[in-house]
Amino acid sequence: MISLLMSFAVLIIGYLVYGRVTEKIFAPDDRQTPAIAINDGVDCVPMKTWKAFLVQLLNIAGTGPIFGALMGAVFGPVVFLWIVFGSILGGAVHDYMSGMISSRHKGASLAELSGTYLGKAVMWIMRIFSVVLLVLCGTVFVFSPAGLLDKLTPGWMNGTFWAVVILVYYLLATLLPIDKLIGRLYPVFGILLIVMACAVIGGILFSGGKYTIPEISLQNLHPDGTPVWPYMFITVACGAVSGFHATQSPMIAKCIKSEKEGRKVFYGAMISESVIALVWAAAGVAYYGATEALNEALSAGASNVVYDISTGVLGTVGGILAVAGVVVCPITSGDTAFRSARLILAETFKLNQKKIINRLIITIPLLIVGGVLTWFAMINNDGFQIIWRYFSWSNQTLAMIALWVATAYLLKKGKYRFGSLLTAFPASFMTAVSLTYILMAEEGFQLDQTFSYIAGASAAVILFVIYLIALIRKNRSVKYNILSDRQGE
Repeated sequence: MISLLMSFAVLIIGYLVYGRVTEKIFAPDDRQTPAIAINDGVDCVPMKTWKAFLVQLLNIAGTGPIFGALMGAVFGPVVFLWIVFGSILGGAVHDYMSGMISSRHKGASLAELSGTYLGKAVMWIMRIFSVVLLVLCGTVFVFSPAGLLDKLTPGWMNGTFWAVVILVYYLLATLLPIDKLIGRLYPVFGILLIVMACAVIGGILFSGGKYTIPEISLQNLHPDGTPVWPYMFITVACGAVSGFHATQSPMIAKCIKSEKEGRKVFYGAMISESVIALVWAAAGVAYYGATEALNEALSAGASNVVYDISTGVLGTVGGILAVAGVVVCPITSGDTAFRSARLILAETFKLNQKKIINRLIITIPLLIVGGVLTWFAMINNDGFQIIWRYFSWSNQTLAMIALWVATAYLLKKGKYRFGSLLTAFPASFMTAVSLTYILMAEEGFQLDQTFSYIAGASAAVILFVIYLIALIRKNRSVKYNILSDRQGE
């Protein structure tokens, strides 16, 4: 329990200290944000800071920090370290930079930003990659809440019924102006989510010794012997580092009224999501008592685990309330996943989104694809796990690219050149994670583990060396320009 409480404290300190370091390096100023400069009444709409924070939190806090944290807890309490330090040094920096750089480019998506700073070839790759990720994400966030709602409602309201209802809601949330539905519902849902997370951890901590939260250990407790590297870093994404967030931050970048709100909204929301991930990781290992039991329970579905923990810790009424909070979490990320996909495709094909017909042209095909993938997940026993694995890898690969985009942005800004180390380190780390995983994973190339480790690490080192060369050249160029200016005087 002491390790968990210390983890919460470190997250808070990280926000107060490292969050300010991140803010200082980016240097927000008084320029107009898209919400003020554009204000189109559909996507660029001013929001109060507290509302923008709650919308951002619900956008990013999907199934990931709950299901992902539970699956990560199978490795043991070592997962606490990844959630805490991954978030402070990587995830929160990633979210902040994605949102703030987007704000300075009229709310542009990560795909457009990658074209600006990494080249047009990367832009087209990212356009395709981002839309595929978002559709997979939206599918995950249809299937998982539908499964939970199936457990709470009469028999005729089965998973298929709830999947249809959720998809209809996604249609409305994707089409309507952001302040009409999302802006009104999310603050209420955000409070519910926070209260429910507090209720679950409160039930664990004050159980009178019934549940024990183990202390942090570097030991791998995965019952199947699955290695911590890189599997845990892929499994726990949204609670630590998640590329999905880079697709969501630009959406709220269109709504903040001042750049100086960025740390509270983007960095703060990521830290808050990590608190939620810690709650569920701790609840998983405490409730089942051993990683073997947790792993066995997860084989029947993560939705079952959430339901069992909630009702077991809080009783029937409290459990229903807790599960309701967990249902809100994925639904309020699924809708914005499809909304983000609409915005990326609108940028690509230059379709003005003020006209509802243009929104429909993009939205309907996206939801049809999401519906087909949801059907696949429902009729296959391993359907959810298959989609989740591909989502997880593409998610972390997107995070890697987003961090390299941020690094290129900071390098391009002369006075920020040394500050680019802030993003270059986590970018290199995520390069190693993503490449190592896809080389050795079952759904990847299934290559030798040692070879995969060496190849992943080598790729990270090579990219970091290329970055250092660019940094040195940039530094020399700046010094030369300063010297030339002085000689000219």
